[in-house]
Amino acid sequence: MNLKGGPHHKIWPAAVNLPRARRGGSASAERQCEAGYTLVALLALMTVLALFAMAAAPSIRQQAQREREMEAIFRGEQVADAIRIYYSFQQRRVGTGYAALPTSIDQLLEGVPHGTKKVQILRPSASRDPLSDSSEWRLIRPRSAALVDFQRSLMLYTQNFRPATTDPQLKAVEQLMAPPVLPTMGIALTDVSSADDADSTAPFIGAASRSNSRSVIYYYGINQHAGWIFTPLFR
Repeated sequence: MNLKGGPHHKIWPAAVNLPRARRGGSASAERQCEAGYTLVALLALMTVLALFAMAAAPSIRQQAQREREMEAIFRGEQVADAIRIYYSFQQRRVGTGYAALPTSIDQLLEGVPHGTKKVQILRPSASRDPLSDSSEWRLIRPRSAALVDFQRSLMLYTQNFRPATTDPQLKAVEQLMAPPVLPTMGIALTDVSSADDADSTAPFIGAASRSNSRSVIYYYGINQHAGWIFTPLFR
């Protein structure tokens, strides 16, 4: 039987191709559907990750600030120690009192003579304030209002006990440089200076940050950067 010459010889091939066309269209639709599900799942994952990031952001910022504050305290303590060493050297040359105090951070960076050389008493990195935009320490003058405020905070922290200065040379001039305050009330017993610490070129007995932000760390009970005074007094 010769099917090629019959009138229906093209019916079977067409019938065979029809299911194939249907199967191809169905597979394409399935792929599109799967792509849609994948996109939805990806968007959901991105949303979840964004929510986690938003939740973690405050903690990350707080931890970063804590690390800067710890570095600021570390550097500030070095400035305080450099002032103590500088005063110890200068008071043997010019006498006790204000004259033996430094008048700039640069003097601390220069160091003190030892024979034919100079001994470094302050690292360059410690001369920078990591909390303020300017990176410059605010210099605290003797008998200043800032120093009185710091004493008040210390006494509140220690329950009306003012920590004694242990360095014998600075102990002798402690009351000259830091007027005592009354317990609890925090009132200075002597006049204090109202000079601007930033513009004055007078001798300084401590350093503080120029940042007015609230702190994460409490330094002697003080929760504001500007209130942290690093001085060789009261230690």
